[in-house]
Amino acid sequence: MKYNILVVILGPTSVGKTQVSLFLAKKFNTQILSCDSRQFYKELKIGTCVPNKQILNSIQHHFIGHLSIHDDYNAKLFEQDAINKLHNLFLTYSILIMVGGSSLYEKAVTVGLSQIPKINKHIRNELRFNFKKHGILFLQKEIKKYIHKIPQTLDIQNPFRLMRYLEIIKSTQHSPSFFFSQKKQKRNFITIKIGLILPKEQIYSNINNRVDDMMKMGLLNEAKNYYEYRHLNSLNTIGYKEIFKFFSKETVNIYHTIDEIKTHTRQYAKKQLTWYKKDPDITWFSPKDKKKILFFIINKMGNTGFEPVTSCL
Repeated sequence: MKYNILVVILGPTSVGKTQVSLFLAKKFNTQILSCDSRQFYKELKIGTCVPNKQILNSIQHHFIGHLSIHDDYNAKLFEQDAINKLHNLFLTYSILIMVGGSSLYEKAVTVGLSQIPKINKHIRNELRFNFKKHGILFLQKEIKKYIHKIPQTLDIQNPFRLMRYLEIIKSTQHSPSFFFSQKKQKRNFITIKIGLILPKEQIYSNINNRVDDMMKMGLLNEAKNYYEYRHLNSLNTIGYKEIFKFFSKETVNIYHTIDEIKTHTRQYAKKQLTWYKKDPDITWFSPKDKKKILFFIINKMGNTGFEPVTSCL
């Protein structure tokens, strides 16, 4: 019996997922799928840390730059696209690599999402109107009317997330988690989850250095090109939204803006770890231990009866 293996590389931002995924893809002579929702948009290259052309040319990647910031996309659509892509690739490859830091998009593939609830358009429009009129404080107060304890996965500083949460509750009388807690979808592949971790100080240092590098590469100009589209959900992401505040003169000092990007990215990395540590299926490694990861995967594959091609070693 032929087994299909999906190796998923997870971990906080700036931990080194890209290099580990490249190492494994070359060893197994296979391809990489991204589940990093920030890297889906072709216009956003610097601020989302898209792998450079040399990397993309060395290994075939999927779901990087395949959308426009104007496209309406979500985790459920990604689930459908990714499952179709995996089905086609598994006709050629017995093992594939998926990498990214978006927990919901990873679970869309490995676990599956329930159908997205139908939203009352009147409620959606009313929320948007009130947000434009009263700001994010209105949304934060509205949320507290429906839930006593804010879930860790809900960023109360993100108006788009708040509006999405509220429109689901008001339209269905259920929280979003109700729709994502159904029976796990059956997949035609076995998943091996690899988590990457470093000491907190090292992750934070990597984040600070990455932000500095992005600024040197021209993140300010990249954000300026899309300032007029700042209302789009695709641009409500760390790096861009702080610079948009600078352009709007909400922040007068560019150095303060850079510090904000670093702070918010560190906070995001902490949230990512919180999400992933709840998943008992993840086995954790240092990104430096590439060979240990490789042999761990080979051992797991052997337990399924899968025989890796010896030349890949």
